[in-house]
Amino acid sequence: MKKNNTDMPIGKLTRVDDFLPSPAELVKPDATVKVTIALNRASVQFFKEQARKHHSKYQRMIREVLDRYASRFNAA
Repeated sequence: MKKNNTDMPIGKLTRVDDFLPSPAELVKPDATVKVTIALNRASVQFFKEQARKHHSKYQRMIREVLDRYASRFNAA
């Protein structure tokens, strides 16, 4: 019986464009505005747990979600 190697690609391969930011874009600080916002306790707890799991900061994760949402619908 032949075993399948799950580490190998399956099917047709497709090259994707490089979508990662350059190192210069990663270190460039964005202009930010401080705001006060009241969030659902469960939502904040979720982000804190995920941040701890991924060695990040929960406020940075929330900011990234908001930034992506705004850019997605701002382009429309």
